[in-house]
Amino acid sequence: MQRLFPAPGRGDDAQVFTEGLSTPLELADVYAYPPRAAGPYLRANMVASLDGAARAEGRSAPLSSDADMRIFGTLRALADVVLVGAETVRQEGYRPARARAAFAARRAADGQQPAAVIAVISRSLELDLTAPLFTGPLVPTLVLTGAGAKDEDVAAVHAAGARVVVAGEGDGVDPARAVRELTALGLTRMLHEGGPRVLAQFAAADVIDELCLTLAPLLAGGEAPRIMNGPGVVPLSRFAPLSVLEEDGFLFTRYVRA
Repeated sequence: MQRLFPAPGRGDDAQVFTEGLSTPLELADVYAYPPRAAGPYLRANMVASLDGAARAEGRSAPLSSDADMRIFGTLRALADVVLVGAETVRQEGYRPARARAAFAARRAADGQQPAAVIAVISRSLELDLTAPLFTGPLVPTLVLTGAGAKDEDVAAVHAAGARVVVAGEGDGVDPARAVRELTALGLTRMLHEGGPRVLAQFAAADVIDELCLTLAPLLAGGEAPRIMNGPGVVPLSRFAPLSVLEEDGFLFTRYVRA
């Protein structure tokens, strides 16, 4: 994996990127979060085809690559919590985040749990509570929902071993409140994995600090959604490029709030 932007300088920086990024901890240094003292930080990670499709054959996996999955695993290993919409959980067959030996010391030194918490965003609480995400997580799964959720549904989620966090009025989740509620739990390093509808809601609420976008050298066509497929961002939110990595024709970009 090589860095295209910013161009490697001289000395150690040039040597690292000439030889390539190969180990998890090398990638971890490139994708490190800002210091915790800076406050909560929400990073989104998505993949898209050259023509903007966020899915192929109904899933994101056909657009991915080995390098993309290395970065995916690294971003999870750095995060306190992974936010994901219930529909994406169903479509992608989500499983719990796993502890990775390479990151054990790093997470322990930072006071993190062995693996990131998965936080499912669900309006209806219509979840498969027999799935591994609820029956076998290393750390208990969170479910973010609105205050209007039915008592019996909330009770069922609790009975399955997950924790319900109210993050909105009515039956919806307010993105800004979700960030506040997770921060109150000490989960300040946040990673959003979509899907497109939920991510668009967070973008419209102006709570996304960084977008990690993998651009796959593939054409998908069809009517697949973009990486954000929901409410518009008004006014348009400007982001600045932080880095671009490349491997096998895939571009791994990072954009931060300008």
